[in-house]
Amino acid sequence: MEENIRTNAEPKVVIIGGGFGGLACADKLGGAAIDVTVIDRRNHNLFQPLLYQVATAALSPADIAEPIRKTLGRHPNIKVELGTVTGIIADHKLVVMAGGRMVPYDFLVLATGSDYNYFGNNAWRDLAPGLKSLREARQIRQRLLGAFERAELTNDPNEKRALLTSVIIGGGPTGVEMAGAISELGRFMIARDFRNIAPEHLRVVLVEASPRILGAFPQALADYAENYLRNIGVDILKGERVTAIGSQSVSIGASEIPCSTVIWGAGIKASEAAQWLDLNEDPLGRIPVSPCLEVEGFSGIYALGDTALSIGSDGKPLPALAQVAKQQGAYLGKNLKRLIEQGERPRPFVFENRGNTAVIGRHAAIFDFGSWQMKGRFAWFLWALVHVYLLINFEKRVLVSIQWISRYLTRQRGARIIDETSKKAD
Repeated sequence: MEENIRTNAEPKVVIIGGGFGGLACADKLGGAAIDVTVIDRRNHNLFQPLLYQVATAALSPADIAEPIRKTLGRHPNIKVELGTVTGIIADHKLVVMAGGRMVPYDFLVLATGSDYNYFGNNAWRDLAPGLKSLREARQIRQRLLGAFERAELTNDPNEKRALLTSVIIGGGPTGVEMAGAISELGRFMIARDFRNIAPEHLRVVLVEASPRILGAFPQALADYAENYLRNIGVDILKGERVTAIGSQSVSIGASEIPCSTVIWGAGIKASEAAQWLDLNEDPLGRIPVSPCLEVEGFSGIYALGDTALSIGSDGKPLPALAQVAKQQGAYLGKNLKRLIEQGERPRPFVFENRGNTAVIGRHAAIFDFGSWQMKGRFAWFLWALVHVYLLINFEKRVLVSIQWISRYLTRQRGARIIDETSKKAD
């Protein structure tokens, strides 16, 4: 890091991205004699780990999202801009916005996150949405609930079976959580609220190309999750690759599965931020950074979270987890403040692993803390406590806690809304 401050104004820090990392960085800069600008394409920050619950009608979008201006509004030195970045002119310290407007900076933070990787099959994106935005979560919910309604009206057993079949592609935490949630939604909702369909008509298929699901977790925890999902009726296809996705089917090898809903969770790639700097990024699009998170070869430009290729103490890249982005954001915000105010150079970032987790279903979750693991009912309660704590503010924690308690006691989901203005079930 090098000090680079204009003498005729407060130093300018521009943060691109209002996710976990960007907000944590901005918050640490709040109240300082520093001009901070946060730029994002969306006007809200989003608690992505719970998007699957919006997609399966357990929570409403407002329960896990909040306007960025509200989050940062208490800091008078922070300005929020809604807009799309199209490039960076590093030699002149300018961020290029859509429409040609330029935003000057002294220090630049790239916290642009990641997107799902369709591995060259971008035409599949609309047919198989992932879980990175509220729009995608609502699209999945629309398709699921719309399919239940159409299945209620048909007497054709093949059509009914197809309408009540969901295919989840990718056996990581997102895929596993979606498989368990869709199974739970169908089993408990169908039995109580529908008359012409039954829980046994429901089919949930989880497809994973590698030999096992949850590859980032220890084998014992992955086996526990697989056994639980199979016991609640989820079909798990391991070592299988999707070869085609249609509007009403998925092809796996030579087999075709008629279905109404397809969900993508088969890997991620970083945002286009590396292209703004004309970097030859790694295969996942991440930007190589120093131990202090400074982009290699670019003084005063930093990257964090899913955007950055940051190496941990074990010599491996840090995983694309919310806790990594949040810790890096807080670290960078504090160190930029010290650098600007005191000229103090930072120590390298050190990630403190607080455990990796996934929820499988009711009373079933897994936790991997590295040296020890946890699974089952207690892990499920711990998962709930951790996720409530990590929500953006007290209001969201109360709202989500009430929703979860109600759902736990009644097994009902209050966010089962189908948009009547939609021309399609999406």
